Amino acid sequence: MIDHAGIAELIPHTGAMCLLDSISHWDGSSITGHAGSHHDPANPMRVRGRLDILCGVEYAAQVIAVHGALLAGGAAPRVGYLASLRDLACHADQLDERPGALVIRARRLLAESGRAIYMFEIEAEGRRMLQGRAALVLDGGEPR
Repeated sequence: MIDHAGIAELIPHTGAMCLLDSISHWDGSSITGHAGSHHDPANPMRVRGRLDILCGVEYAAQVIAVHGALLAGGAAPRVGYLASLRDLACHADQLDERPGALVIRARRLLAESGRAIYMFEIEAEGRRMLQGRAALVLDGGEPR
């Protein structure tokens, strides 16, 4: 298990924007993360007391970033860009409408020369909240 402090060392997000609490599983093609920050009234993505379901994309992106860093042997994180989202399906209006923690799963479908495609899903209390595919491009420059 990787805790919040360990996650913060692997991704470029700092302070309140490091949204994940833990990683419970990862292997060469998949990762599972957990978060409770979606219930925090001080969540930096909250607008007028509301955390829209599309904010879940950032949670998925952070899980994917952790996966990339772990696959790179824990090297300093590279800057990555979300190039596109496909097959995005929202099954709720707000990310924080269920009382439980978020479970964020991602599976790498393709990875080649600075590009990757992941399928992701977010659930809370066994209910799917958001799912889709994300295409990412990694900057060839210096890590963070």
